Amino acid sequence: MGIALPTNTQTTGFFRRGGMHYRSRTYRIFSVFNIVFLLVLSAICIMPLIHILAVSFSAPAPANANLVRFWPVDFTVSAWEQTFGNQNFLRALWNGVFRTVLGTIISLVTITLAAYALSKEDREFKGRKMYMYALVFVMLFNGGLIPTYILVQNLGLINTIWALVLPGAVNVFNLILLLNFFRTGVPKSLEEAAFIDGAGHFQILFKIYLPISLPALATVGLFTMVGQWNSWFDGLIYLTDSTKYPLSTFLQTIIVQNDFSQLNVNPDEVKALSERTVRSAQIFIGALPIIIVYPFLQKYFVKGIVLGSVKE
Repeated sequence: MGIALPTNTQTTGFFRRGGMHYRSRTYRIFSVFNIVFLLVLSAICIMPLIHILAVSFSAPAPANANLVRFWPVDFTVSAWEQTFGNQNFLRALWNGVFRTVLGTIISLVTITLAAYALSKEDREFKGRKMYMYALVFVMLFNGGLIPTYILVQNLGLINTIWALVLPGAVNVFNLILLLNFFRTGVPKSLEEAAFIDGAGHFQILFKIYLPISLPALATVGLFTMVGQWNSWFDGLIYLTDSTKYPLSTFLQTIIVQNDFSQLNVNPDEVKALSERTVRSAQIFIGALPIIIVYPFLQKYFVKGIVLGSVKE
């Protein structure tokens, strides 16, 4: 007599025999291929970063001759000394950090308040659907670069940090992600009980919604942080003073455009900045903050984006 298998064997990959649970051969083969594929994909993603780090610790001659692969050749820290000894780079690094922190805080505050209001039912928030239609419309269609620049100019924000953080403060995709989490991840009974006990909307938001919504907030915060840190184009068009450039705009100017005229540096510094090892050190430093922050938010990331994408 054959052994009957449970109906969910094909979906779970397990079957039971003699009181013990076993993995099917197909499931084991899939697991091996899945692990190998993810390891290869991870290696492909991390190898360029390792190469840049190796170049930054290599001597100029082998670096310029493309002799460096994944290990430094003629190890030296001169590129890092030149990088941290350059006041323009340190100033741009600080501007980038300040812009990222300020922009993330402003975005999280505005998106959280808007998501809380829009997560209510139509009977609680009259005109909610009209607001949602308007937000989705502006997410798909915007005024364009020139009207946006004219608006920023008329508001007097040119050459200020506000020109970098305010135009993109409310990201509609992140707003929809967070309001869906509020609608599906926060039990309605908790809110009703709080209203019965006399709590107001702000008390409910800060004492019930926010503690429960840490995964979604971490996800939205990570999206916002990466976007603010990597954004360079707005710095080029809105900032007229190169000393106010964030790091991404600074690196784009001196590495991609090879334009040193706006950086107020002397010829010796220009020569140093043009070396491949120094540029590699600066690129690695530019990527380092996000690499440091991501592991602390990673445990919330998958849960937040899945729970926040159930429905509108």
